Amino acid sequence: MKNLNSIALLLIIIGGLNWLLFGLFQWDLVGGLFGGMDSAFARIVYVLVGIAAIYSLTLLKKVT
Repeated sequence: MKNLNSIALLLIIIGGLNWLLFGLFQWDLVGGLFGGMDSAFARIVYVLVGIAAIYSLTLLKKVT
């Protein structure tokens, strides 16, 4: 379970950095590295980040 929490945290950090770069420079890090939304790999990364965010909602019980 600890590994899953670490992976979720890493994916959320990647997503957060992506939003930071997009907000400041209008540059999509994941799309830039993997070919935009047309790339299957970029779409997979976006889906994994979203799943990690949903999973992390369950972690709120542990910190409160």
